[in-house]
Amino acid sequence: MWSSSRRRLFLSSSFTKNSSTSSSSSIVPEKRYDAVVIGGGHNGLTAAAYLARSGLSVAVLERRHLLGGAAVSEELVPGFRFSRCSYLQSLLRPSLIKELELHRHGLKLLRRSPSSFTPCLDGRHLLLGPDADLNRAEISKFSEKDAAAYPRYEKQLEKFCEFMDSILDSPTPEVMRENSSFMDKMKDKLHKSEFWSRCLQQAFTLGQKDMVDFVDILVSPASKVLNNWFEAEVLKATLATDAVIGSMTTVYSPGSGYVLLHHVMGETDGERGVWSYVEGGMGSVSMAISNAACEAGAHMITNAEVAQVLVDEKTGEAIGVQLSDGTQVHSSVVLSNATPYRTFMDFVPSNVLPDDFLFSIKKADYSSGTTKINLAVDRLPQFLCCNNKSLEAGPQHMGTIHIGSESMEEIDLAYKDSLNGVPSRRPIIEMTIPSVLDTTISPPGQHVINLFIQYTPYKLSEGTWQDSNIRESFAQRCFALIDEYAPGFSSSVIGYDMLTPPDLEKEFGLTGGNIFHGAMNLDSLFLMRPVKGWSDYRTPLKGLYLCGSGAHPGGGVMGAPGRNAASVVLQDIRKSTTT
Repeated sequence: MWSSSRRRLFLSSSFTKNSSTSSSSSIVPEKRYDAVVIGGGHNGLTAAAYLARSGLSVAVLERRHLLGGAAVSEELVPGFRFSRCSYLQSLLRPSLIKELELHRHGLKLLRRSPSSFTPCLDGRHLLLGPDADLNRAEISKFSEKDAAAYPRYEKQLEKFCEFMDSILDSPTPEVMRENSSFMDKMKDKLHKSEFWSRCLQQAFTLGQKDMVDFVDILVSPASKVLNNWFEAEVLKATLATDAVIGSMTTVYSPGSGYVLLHHVMGETDGERGVWSYVEGGMGSVSMAISNAACEAGAHMITNAEVAQVLVDEKTGEAIGVQLSDGTQVHSSVVLSNATPYRTFMDFVPSNVLPDDFLFSIKKADYSSGTTKINLAVDRLPQFLCCNNKSLEAGPQHMGTIHIGSESMEEIDLAYKDSLNGVPSRRPIIEMTIPSVLDTTISPPGQHVINLFIQYTPYKLSEGTWQDSNIRESFAQRCFALIDEYAPGFSSSVIGYDMLTPPDLEKEFGLTGGNIFHGAMNLDSLFLMRPVKGWSDYRTPLKGLYLCGSGAHPGGGVMGAPGRNAASVVLQDIRKSTTT
């Protein structure tokens, strides 16, 4: 089947297997629940797990044939299992892993070392990872000064991440909106005082200099942050990719420093900033969370597309959902793991939500510059700069391979192309090869490769992404760029699956193709996410809650929005039963 055509585009209809459905059915087992979750992405599953563990009857309704949302594993080429969208783990909150006992439920993390490899066309390369001695030796090839500064840079970012931990794991201190009793108002003020007191105490612990530096990294372009620390372009560019990954911004955009920080907030087995592969692919994360939810009694229902949120005409409250086949599923509360745009513009009936709220939701930034290409290859890429003829995996294959990222200027030029509606002429590519550590996802001697590519505009100035010639041309452009660093790479491709921004929107419901459910700019974070005044997972429609990445603290496979949303729902339920 594969010998006649070395390359082939695999469409969604070619799915044959999945590894992300732990307990699913296309039949709704009952028509009334305490809580219904729209969307079986990892945040929706997380919310369901916590609600079910609290004794509520919960149903998760997933439109696709498998659970996981963007954190799924799919066999698109026979024998090859791909992490189709998300492809690395680090941001999943440690509290969630512990509380839901995800390791017991099948989660197995594969730590990468080294974690980063940047090949250069001049024959040099840069390896980085958790080994301090390796980092010093590698960075010294480019700058002794940078080699000495790098440990201090890592230590400062770690301080800032520790400061952020409690903010990530807590609902926002949003203002009360409804008329409440004197006692409820006092409790609310006490709760907010405790939140801000913790922040103030942590600020005192950091000290004034570190707090000024913290504010600086939040508001500054990543280029400024990195220029203040380092002089070697290849080091700055390698680190800068974390500041633009998944966003339609450049390293020179104000606030991109926060995205840089966001991507080092995670950990693997207690080690800060270390990213890992997941055995079986990212669908195994969703499977483990689903297993925890099912053990607690939650129902997982696939092939169940939600068409509309049901609203009680008398009370004006959400009372369940209606599926696309007309089936009504009633519940006391509804949680949406869909993007804010889909939730409020598509699912909630018109004339229910305030006009100013809808205006803010509609005008939010959902732009994307991301394309994901999943490849099956018959051999590992051989990088010229390594002078290694071995067919076995080496250090250069273990972590994230940065292609076309030798300077911050290269990143900016790729971004500027996309502003004109043109896919980057020299794309920024993050290549990962999980099969070097995970032997469960590909045949022996062959490999799975992920290409996370920027920048590809949602709308092209000429033509559309539906044009197969345009799609093939861009894919070949990416392969040709990799060939410059690893000659012969193109000829190793057996088959591939390509997801442009419109594909991500159509297949996974990601508005605009934005993998974070909306921009991660400073005006779209914390008390401003998804919009000002509605950051605490509640919505203007009583009984409807957001639990996805469009809510605080944002995108990535974190689970924090789902966990925090569940705590707010339980708080409201307790309050309603005592009044």
